[in-house]
Amino acid sequence: MAYGHVGDGNLHDNLSEPEPRDDGAFRARAAALSRVVHDSAAAFDGSISAEHGRGRSQRDVIADYKSPLELELMRGVKQLLDPAGLMNPGKVLPG
Repeated sequence: MAYGHVGDGNLHDNLSEPEPRDDGAFRARAAALSRVVHDSAAAFDGSISAEHGRGRSQRDVIADYKSPLELELMRGVKQLLDPAGLMNPGKVLPG
């Protein structure tokens, strides 16, 4: 299911497995399905993270959609707010 904030081009994805359940097959396709949503948001100059952030499951995907400058600025804000790296270490920005 794709949903989001249409006014600012932000789409979110909530992947729900259909019945009957096949967890392995579903998980194997989850990244590809999310990529469709992310590419759609990017095509309309939207954001794949908006106010919700990314989290570990898709932490590295953000590098495909943000410029090096945007990632540098995000790391700078993280450093200013969390100089010791105690808040969600390794869970927000790609390495």
